[in-house]
Amino acid sequence: MMMTKTITIQPVTRIEGHAKVTIELNDQGNVQDTKMSITTLRGFEEFCKGRPVEEMPRITTSICGVCPVSHHLASAKAGDAVLGVEIPPAGRKLRELLNAFAFTEEHILHFYFLAAPDFIMGPGASVKERNIFGIIKKMPEVATKVAITRTLANKAVEIIGGRSIHPVAATPGGFSKPLSKDEVVKLKDIGKKVQDLAEFSIKYAKENVFPKYLDVVKTLGVIKTGFLGTVDKDGAMDLYDGNFRMMKADGSHKDFPAADYDKHIKEHVEPWSYMKFPYYPEAGGFSLEPDSPGGTYRTNTLARINVSDKIRTPLANAELMEFRKAFGRPAQQTLLYHWARLIEMLYNAEHVNMLLSDPDITSTDTRKPVKARAGRGVGSTEAPRGTLIHDYETDEKGLIKYCNLIVGTTHNNGPMNMSVKQAARTLIKDGKYDETILNEIEMCIRAYDPCLSCATHNLDGTVAIRVDIRDNKGKLIESYKN
Repeated sequence: MMMTKTITIQPVTRIEGHAKVTIELNDQGNVQDTKMSITTLRGFEEFCKGRPVEEMPRITTSICGVCPVSHHLASAKAGDAVLGVEIPPAGRKLRELLNAFAFTEEHILHFYFLAAPDFIMGPGASVKERNIFGIIKKMPEVATKVAITRTLANKAVEIIGGRSIHPVAATPGGFSKPLSKDEVVKLKDIGKKVQDLAEFSIKYAKENVFPKYLDVVKTLGVIKTGFLGTVDKDGAMDLYDGNFRMMKADGSHKDFPAADYDKHIKEHVEPWSYMKFPYYPEAGGFSLEPDSPGGTYRTNTLARINVSDKIRTPLANAELMEFRKAFGRPAQQTLLYHWARLIEMLYNAEHVNMLLSDPDITSTDTRKPVKARAGRGVGSTEAPRGTLIHDYETDEKGLIKYCNLIVGTTHNNGPMNMSVKQAARTLIKDGKYDETILNEIEMCIRAYDPCLSCATHNLDGTVAIRVDIRDNKGKLIESYKN
């Protein structure tokens, strides 16, 4: 039996939530296996049972304080479907406006606060410098602009949604809070500042960041998978509503309604993680091997860029065409998630300003009455971290009796494991590694911008617990597991 040496990265830094990476080396010091384990459990599907469906948009915002708007809207849409109501046009536009502002705020957060230290300071920089404080010291004017703009975008979420962290305005049947003309004036001012930062960010990154790391982009964490995103009837990117588009690794694709997700997506469970592993069986079986991905697919920014034929706003669409000319379609390089994220930030900023110029945005006809009934409904949106699915079934009193959530990060669970494994195998040879190499492995996870608080859900209501007893030399004596 070959002895192994284990390298553990815990915690994985600059992500939302908690994870660890375990790397096992063989006798030659080369990577034998790698796993990214999710070490927390939420289990929202279980304790949502028995709640009125109209309460779900307020309950599910508590899944995560980072992306509550996405859960708020997906839940409201699921409620619309359960109760059989088509919301008024103004209600839909207010939901889209809330979603677009939330996207800009969260993409600013990830690119500048979580990802940028690796690129601005360098992946081998000291841990003391490789963080947001290092960015502030090196680029004080930019950091100030970023902090102010993100605060303003968060304020816009509060104006539209009623709260900045846990919005309350979207409800089954529409939107409970119309916008006043004075609020629209404030939001237009914020929208201009957000678009200014979005235009600056992608220009700066293309000139000063991405060219320096093209060699790393071509090699680090690169895997070949399919992709999932949402498109409108013309194949354009749509972050609020539309059909799912599942693209295989060769670029061929199939469109289907979000309500049919369970006909095309299966969910696998591994005993070492609290996060599920979705896969697309029409492309192959479940696999975590970078060289044989089977039915593994990815979501989030790079996936949406790949599956969309076009983007509806002019500046972002021009950036998409430039990106596609450079990297093809579908682009498979994992670190390109960051480039795609900036294209999406620009799209959402443009979309915000278009919606604020729409006369419907101040209409008071934002909601239709609903009545409790037995039914099933699927609500989906594109969250910043990927395709979000809320699936509810109610009894005749409108109480939840079945609930299933698949969040953006859950779709990416398999790909994150595969990217980490590819990076570890590429970087660690003959047992040699250092802090820079371990950080580069973490960079593969950060590219996906995982929100692990959202993604940790249990299927059957049980909690897997293992207790290991070891002697003073670390030798395993006995192990207990429920």
